Amino acid sequence: MQSKNKQKMIQRHIWQDYLDVAEDLRHYYEIKEIYEKRKETVEHVFADAKEKHWMRWTTLRGLKKLSMQAMLSFAAQNLKKLASWTWRPPVQGGPSTT
Repeated sequence: MQSKNKQKMIQRHIWQDYLDVAEDLRHYYEIKEIYEKRKETVEHVFADAKEKHWMRWTTLRGLKKLSMQAMLSFAAQNLKKLASWTWRPPVQGGPSTT
């Protein structure tokens, strides 16, 4: 079907300019480094939540109950992270006490 004035109409999303900028930024070296670190940090946290903190499925119903479960799970993850930061393993090969 042709238009009456023989012009082609191209529709763009209202935020397309911002999406184009984000797509361009994705190719910078500094941004690529950040994405590499994301695999080791953020994605690991979500995987840990799914596998060890019952975030894959739930038997609870309702926003209030699900929010409570999520907050408790994330609090547990934060406590584990805090414990790993503060706990120092014993020094191997240190001076003997004999």
